[in-house]
Amino acid sequence: MAELGLETRAFDGALKRPVDPPRLADGSVGDFITLMKPRVMALVIFTALVGMVLAPQGQHPALAAIALICIAVGAGASGALNMWYDADIDSLMQRTAARPIPRGRVKEEEALAFGVVLAVGSVTVLGVLVNWTAGALLALTIAFYLFVYTMWLKRRTQQNIVIGGAAGAFPPMIGWAAMTGTVSLESLVLFLVIFLWTPPHFWALALYRTRDYQRAGLPMLPVVAGPDETRKQIVVYSALLVPLALAPAFMGFGGPIYTLAAIVLGAVFLAFALNVYRVRKGRQADRAARQLFAFSIFYLFGLFAALLAERSVALWFA
Repeated sequence: MAELGLETRAFDGALKRPVDPPRLADGSVGDFITLMKPRVMALVIFTALVGMVLAPQGQHPALAAIALICIAVGAGASGALNMWYDADIDSLMQRTAARPIPRGRVKEEEALAFGVVLAVGSVTVLGVLVNWTAGALLALTIAFYLFVYTMWLKRRTQQNIVIGGAAGAFPPMIGWAAMTGTVSLESLVLFLVIFLWTPPHFWALALYRTRDYQRAGLPMLPVVAGPDETRKQIVVYSALLVPLALAPAFMGFGGPIYTLAAIVLGAVFLAFALNVYRVRKGRQADRAARQLFAFSIFYLFGLFAALLAERSVALWFA
């Protein structure tokens, strides 16, 4: 585990060198919200909600709301614990240097305590008030993200994103389990869609942020294997993801709206991935990677939105 009291140094993008962060006032509410990675939380909440809505049996609306809040808080706990442990490397990367700990707005021990309280509270409330299958899955997600991905894989292997991506793929399963108390094949398929989506999504980011990862000493695929191998792996994972995303249609829990969305979005996703593979030099290469990264977020949102829309319509007219 990272030692508390690590020297935190922020990266000055203009001077291209690490500088001491300013000592600002104690962390605000906004700083602690930032620790929870709200953009990641939003995707977690949305995919978990889809898992809940797709489940064949429901909970009382109050319990369903509690379950969703617990999943969101658990995701926030993972973010806070990740920022606590990664404070040393966050201060070296331009993309993360403005986070609350590197900038000196939140102390590392405060972030650790905040993350632990959120983690224990969310798992306990979900287990006691909803069911312990969902509670156990949430606990597994937080533990996997912190101990397996953040502490072990991230700094040691180029496969960090591939294996560590499982942590971000659990929310639909947790949502499904919150409603039914079980894990089903349908929720496992949703898990696999996010699992295969994660590598091309993050490798696209890593392609145009390679210097950041080099500076921090992280063995991301472009750093270890080079950009050309990364482009190849992006195409491979994209080619596996696109047909897998059609599985809900064949399994019966994705209807015509979802099928059309999966085909169109998948075709565009694959086109962006192939463009990343084709364009390899200069600013155009960075632009291709940025386009894939941006569209990949829309792609995943679009797939799950189609599932949610179809299920909502079916329930409305049932």
